[in-house]
Amino acid sequence: MQKSDLTELEIELKDLKLRLARPGSGTVMSREVVVQPQPSPISVSPAQQSQPSEPSPSKDDNSKSFDSPMVGTFYRRPSPEDPEFVKVGDKVKKGDTLCIIEAMKVMNEIQSDFSGEIVEALVEDGTSVEFGQSLFKIRPS
Repeated sequence: MQKSDLTELEIELKDLKLRLARPGSGTVMSREVVVQPQPSPISVSPAQQSQPSEPSPSKDDNSKSFDSPMVGTFYRRPSPEDPEFVKVGDKVKKGDTLCIIEAMKVMNEIQSDFSGEIVEALVEDGTSVEFGQSLFKIRPS
């Protein structure tokens, strides 16, 4: 802090607040960490939500859940001006691109593992998704 002539620095993130002050600046150096044990159960909740969605596909004419292979940001289209890769009612073949998931500034085209008909899109465009989160319901053909 002396080298850069800083007298005070404060950083706030979701669950962390860090405040540093140089001695002699009249303020006291402090560090406040707020730990919330709730995020772990909350991050488990999406998995619990996908579990109830597994029994419901059997009620919806044997549709299967297509899950995210990675963590990232979900996009339905290649660019904002382009049409969606797939819509409800579209027939897809194994290897067809269903969406893009952006992870670490890399756009990854996500392809279908099986052929079928899109029954339901479960994620909104621009939403963050987790590994294993259900993205689509597809009725295999």
